[in-house]
Amino acid sequence: MKKTNMMLLMVMLTLAIIVAGCGNQAGTTNGASGTSPAASTDTAAGGATDAAKPKFAIILKTLSNPFWVSMKEGIEAEAKAQGYDVDIFAANDEADLQGQAKIFEDALDKGYAGIAFAPLSPVAMIPSIVKANEKGIYVVNIDEQVDMTELKSAGGYVFSFVTTDNVKVGEKGGQAIIDKLGAEGGKVAIIEGKAGNASGENRKQGATNAFKAAANIEIVDSQPADWDRTKALDVAANILQKNPDLKAFYAANDTMALGALQAVSNAGKQGQVIVVGTDGAPEALDSINAGELYATVAQDPAQVGISSLNKLVQLAKDKATGSADMEPEFVSVESKLVTK
Repeated sequence: MKKTNMMLLMVMLTLAIIVAGCGNQAGTTNGASGTSPAASTDTAAGGATDAAKPKFAIILKTLSNPFWVSMKEGIEAEAKAQGYDVDIFAANDEADLQGQAKIFEDALDKGYAGIAFAPLSPVAMIPSIVKANEKGIYVVNIDEQVDMTELKSAGGYVFSFVTTDNVKVGEKGGQAIIDKLGAEGGKVAIIEGKAGNASGENRKQGATNAFKAAANIEIVDSQPADWDRTKALDVAANILQKNPDLKAFYAANDTMALGALQAVSNAGKQGQVIVVGTDGAPEALDSINAGELYATVAQDPAQVGISSLNKLVQLAKDKATGSADMEPEFVSVESKLVTK
């Protein structure tokens, strides 16, 4: 009897060891918060498990604009296709500078190998960038460039700047108006983004360059509408009231272009005043197909996001090093004019 009990005990112990061994071989799944630094690696397949895979954070401006939603979707699709571990964050709105800066600050202690960000302010993120540099976290700047002079003065740096050439975007929009108006030319106005915003200022500059290079074009007004449709409607309505012979609006994004288009419609000037926008937003493309909005300079926000993510991955793979005296690599994503 004792012998039988002893044999039974040995069998039970053997089964327990086998079950425990199977449990240790199970894989891990990375959630939004990542895995513990103590997570094991599986060497049976000759490589590391997801626990050793670098994870990345991407901080966008907001998700209340189709441009940034498209960028988020592009990043997510690329991450899924390539098996990258990525968390995407965004501020509540484009006025939430402190909120976005806090997102970056909080990300510094989450174990990210790299952080890409599209700043709402050229300076608000600088302290966090410097801390990221000190921690060895790769940093990539998206869309609007941080103030490089201030960043270098603080001892910080970014490895890459991924964007569309916004001066060229504005030039394309302005040239589309010039070509449409032809030899007759006429008076035009610009609906700007938020005052001081680099992307908007560059688009405005590009359109202004194109208009000033055309002898038959007169810029009668240029006002900010803060990327907002309702504000753009009001700004455009005031400009039309002061300039009843206006021929065209160039707007620094499609949201404002659609607001300006509504002002044109309210004034009964459909077909008399053309409107050109920027971004290639779905609603703008629908409006173009309907013969309402004349054109948009379509950016590729999804590709901007994909390029930013791939740059972070490459930096981590190469174990790149940086310093405050280096110039960031400029990665440009092309834009194109879209008409009916």
